Amino acid sequence: MCYVVPLVAGAVSTVVWRKNKTIHMWWLVLMFYGAGLFGFIDHLWNGELFVISENWIKDIALGFVISLAILAAWKIILVLSEKRALVNACIKA
Repeated sequence: MCYVVPLVAGAVSTVVWRKNKTIHMWWLVLMFYGAGLFGFIDHLWNGELFVISENWIKDIALGFVISLAILAAWKIILVLSEKRALVNACIKA
């Protein structure tokens, strides 16, 4: 059930994106839904889609780790894109 946390994070970020429609928020929304879709397909493939394991807390914790990794990757993407925009602006000037 680790795919539930990224899907919930995707839903929450969609609500935030609707109020603040920026390309950066859109990237975050897509990353969360992508992780949720990946987890969903993985569990479907292995026949564990709606199986709640004995250690469901560990599954939810994994979902939080996945979501935190997505947030970290998103932040790295933002920093790199801002640096690239700054370099491009300096080159054009």
